[in-house]
Amino acid sequence: MNMLETLQNLLNDSGFVSFFADGGWKNLVMIAVSCLLLYLGIKKQFEPLLLVGIAFGCLLVNVSNFFVDGASSANALYHPELWNAFLEEGGEYYHSYGHIMANGGLLDILYIGVKSGLYPSLIFLGIGAMTDFGPLLANPKTMLLGAAAQIGVFVALAGAMMLGFNVQQASAIGIIGGADGPTAIYLASKLAPDLLGAIAVAAYSYMSLVPLIQPPIMKLMTTKEQRKIKMVNLRPVSHFEKVLFPIVVAIVVSLLLPPVAALMGCLCMGNLFEVSGVTARLSDTAQNALINIVTIFLATGTGLTMSGDKFLRLETIEIIVLGLIAFAAGTAGGVLFGQIMRIASGNKINPLIGSAGVSAVPMAARVSQVVGLKDNPSNYLLMQAMGPNVAGVIGTAVAAGTMLAQFGG
Repeated sequence: MNMLETLQNLLNDSGFVSFFADGGWKNLVMIAVSCLLLYLGIKKQFEPLLLVGIAFGCLLVNVSNFFVDGASSANALYHPELWNAFLEEGGEYYHSYGHIMANGGLLDILYIGVKSGLYPSLIFLGIGAMTDFGPLLANPKTMLLGAAAQIGVFVALAGAMMLGFNVQQASAIGIIGGADGPTAIYLASKLAPDLLGAIAVAAYSYMSLVPLIQPPIMKLMTTKEQRKIKMVNLRPVSHFEKVLFPIVVAIVVSLLLPPVAALMGCLCMGNLFEVSGVTARLSDTAQNALINIVTIFLATGTGLTMSGDKFLRLETIEIIVLGLIAFAAGTAGGVLFGQIMRIASGNKINPLIGSAGVSAVPMAARVSQVVGLKDNPSNYLLMQAMGPNVAGVIGTAVAAGTMLAQFGG
């Protein structure tokens, strides 16, 4: 009898008992979903640097989601009730990170960097160090293509509102159309933290599927002759221009849109580390060691929002569908404006580079080149496409900042 009681107590103290509680089956389903995401990240290589971490964070939060009398066990890695108290306006622990640090588990503490915007901003620091704004400076007109591709953001925003999402949730969903994972996570953590997991998975899934989603749209909206258009080589960009650009952008965007100053400030600082010519060590750290470390924290912290009770909802399917529509609309908007610029320039601009206006750097620019090479093997569009591609990064951040300024309160 004592042996049976011991075994029963051992079972009750383990995590297995949570699977038999109300809603426990949802955690089992999410464990299966996390395994599927791990397969897609490892075997199919769908954005593996992010998807593997997100999937494992999802696995951890659903495996450790123990509940005792309605409150999370002390052994849990994530404590929803702490974050409910954190978000309870007027409550004792409203916006108290100290309460989270003192009582939270590992994933609670990691999530602080997501919620505060620390991780996406540091990711942008690394992206800035890896980004060459030279093609944009050499052909500033291509910034219009980056702006045009943001139409996908507003198409998804309108669609989300028609489906019954409130304006904050719709804004967070809409940013998926910019194909910018860190910005999507940043905006979702501020406006719709309950939808963060679904938005992150949708954003990074479609970023990894750029080579599959974009070409059919690009071919549908262009003729073979238009895809053959060869563009002139870009002019050389001076060192002074490269140094001045991130400084000016940081000042202007931060003054116009303070809510996005952290993202754009870090992007510009990382780029300045690279182009200044005197901070090579800082640039190397930002684009290698730092961004790799932060990616681990960002991905794992995002995965913890994918608990069964939050993810297994009709809204998740709606977000994934809206994300696809947004991404397709952004691609179409960029190509359409590329056609307008082609006509205005007298067939000197290849409309294919408009598809690179989404923020998936440099994948979208590579897709523009690949599609162009199929119809003209001597047509190298990569550098021309990088102009709207990096403009798309700025455009998506500006769109996010506008939404935060309008709806963040």
